[in-house]
Amino acid sequence: MVAPGRPEYALDAVVQGGGTLTTDGPLDGLVWTTFDPQALLETVAAHPELRWAQLPMAGIDRVLDAGVFERPHPSGLVWTSAKGSYARPVAEHALCLALAGLRKLPERARARSWGERAGTTLFDAPVTVLGGGGITQELLALLAPFNVQATVVRRTASPVAGAVRTVTTAELHSTLPGALVVFVALALTPETVHIISDEELGLMGSNSWLVNVARGRHVNTDALVKALSESRLGGAALDVTDPEPLPDGHRLWSLPNCLVTPHTADSEEMIQALLAVRIRENVERLASGLPLVGVVDTAAGY
Repeated sequence: MVAPGRPEYALDAVVQGGGTLTTDGPLDGLVWTTFDPQALLETVAAHPELRWAQLPMAGIDRVLDAGVFERPHPSGLVWTSAKGSYARPVAEHALCLALAGLRKLPERARARSWGERAGTTLFDAPVTVLGGGGITQELLALLAPFNVQATVVRRTASPVAGAVRTVTTAELHSTLPGALVVFVALALTPETVHIISDEELGLMGSNSWLVNVARGRHVNTDALVKALSESRLGGAALDVTDPEPLPDGHRLWSLPNCLVTPHTADSEEMIQALLAVRIRENVERLASGLPLVGVVDTAAGY
C-alpha cells in the first residue's frame, strides 16, 4: 500500500521491486509518502498484519516526537527510514557551504565595492564531523581531495573510512579547538539537542566555520547569534535552523558571517529518485526474506 496519495515514483518503485499494489485487504508492506503522524498511526492500527512500513524521511525525530513508535504492533512491524538515501546531495551541500564560508562568499555576495582580498583554503585543514552515518561517509569522500585531517565524533569510537581518528561524543570538546570547519551531520535525539551551544562555540576558533546540514535543534540559536555577533566565530553556514523556517527579520539573516539556505540540501526533486531506490530494494528484500535496509532503531531514535 502506498499512502497517503499515490505519487508515481513510489508506485513505480513498488512494481519494479516485484510488489503488488493494493489499497485495501491484507497488507505486507506500507510505503508512507508524507509526514502526517495521526494518519500514519490510524493506517498502521487498521492493518495489524503489516510486516513492514517505509518512511520517506531520513531523520525520524518528528515521527518519534509524535509517538508513532510507542504503540505496540501485533505483527512485530519493522520500520525503515530513508537514512543514507539522501547522503550524497546533503554531503555535497555541506561541502558547498563550507567552501562558501571559507572563501567569504556571503560577504562578497552582499558587497558593492572591491573590498579586501581574503579567504581561507580547506586544503590540509583539520575538520571535525559530528555523526558517523551516510552523510559523514559521503562527505569524507568529497573531502578526500582536500587532504583534510578529519575527526569524526559519534556514539562509538568505531573507525570511519576517511577519518584520521574517531572519538565518542563524550570527547567532543577535545575535537573543537583548531578545527577549521565543524560539520554537524548527525541524527537528532534528546542527547544531541543543543550539542553545539555556548561552551562548544567558545572552544571553536575565531576563524572556524560551523556547517549544519542535520537539524536546527542541534545548535543553540541564541548562543550562535551571540558568538557570531561578537566575531568569536569565523561564521556559520546553515541549511537547517531553529526555528524553521527562519522568520523574516531574524538576526541570523543580517549577520555578514552567516549563510542560510532554506533546507535545500536534498530538494524534493533530488529525493524522489533516491527514495525510489530504497523502496524498490526493500520491496525485493521483503519478498525474499532478506534483511531490510534502513531499519529504524526506535530506542536510539534513528
